[in-house]
Amino acid sequence: MTSADREQTEAVEQETAGRETQVIAIYGKGGIGKSFTLANLSYMMAQQGKRVLLIGCDPKSDTTSLLFGGRSTPTIIDTSSKKKAAGESVQIEDVCFKRDGVFAMELGGPEVGRGCGGRGIIHGFEILEKLGFHDWGFDYVLLDFLGDVVCGGFGLPIARDMCQKVIVVGANDLQSLYVANNVCSAVDYFRRMGGNVGVAGLVVNKDDGTGEAQRFAQEVGIPTLASIPADDDIRRKSANYDIIGYPGGPWGGLFEELGRHAADAPPVMPAPLEHEQLLNLFKSDEVGRDVVLEPATMEDMCGGKVPERESLEVVYEQV
Repeated sequence: MTSADREQTEAVEQETAGRETQVIAIYGKGGIGKSFTLANLSYMMAQQGKRVLLIGCDPKSDTTSLLFGGRSTPTIIDTSSKKKAAGESVQIEDVCFKRDGVFAMELGGPEVGRGCGGRGIIHGFEILEKLGFHDWGFDYVLLDFLGDVVCGGFGLPIARDMCQKVIVVGANDLQSLYVANNVCSAVDYFRRMGGNVGVAGLVVNKDDGTGEAQRFAQEVGIPTLASIPADDDIRRKSANYDIIGYPGGPWGGLFEELGRHAADAPPVMPAPLEHEQLLNLFKSDEVGRDVVLEPATMEDMCGGKVPERESLEVVYEQV
């Protein structure tokens, strides 16, 4: 090795050693568009010269499908099972693939009814650690998590401080904001338990301009990082597995801005809403708050007269 080669190698090692990887976990209701958001965000970040690793942690494995134009990739869980049966170990080239500077992989999960998805997440990260996850020199690691599953495996990054901050994806509907509020509650709980993860903000997807999602963000004390409009062009391209987050494209500016906000937003402590507070973001006729709860009686349950049954209580004779 020449002196120039040594100097170049040392410079790369110093740069890698000094790089602090931002690990960002993105949560949201199933079908709300977090995988679409992440695929485009990761692509834009890579075009801006960032080293980005995208890890899909949703059993549907749709994050990388969006990135790779509809093509599925071998998942870590499935590959691990096959390699183990063959007496082999998983190698990085078995599970990690690249497109235009984005590195991507899918954890995967068990087939329906054949295992716990949360446990699969835990097992997948155990494999990543064996592959040297903590030594990889990325600027950003983006994790795609299903937010409306509450078992422990899906809360792993929050519970174990595996990320610095969380981004929630929601829309102007009660169901997605309910999930976003649950994620904020999880962050709040683990911060009070001594954790360090905070919420960077909310991405509003399919924004129709009614404003409930923005009001939610304001109420819980987190910023709105981006609003992706409910646009037919976006819908068609997403359904066709087209990336829209590229420089110079019609939607490039939106994802450039989201990339800056995702990188710069500090992790904050949210103030999750009580259920009635969440309902108050919507009109009463939309969420049924004008409905009166009428208690049922035992007569109602039995369709009339309540049958008499002998008591099972044991009565002891007094001496």
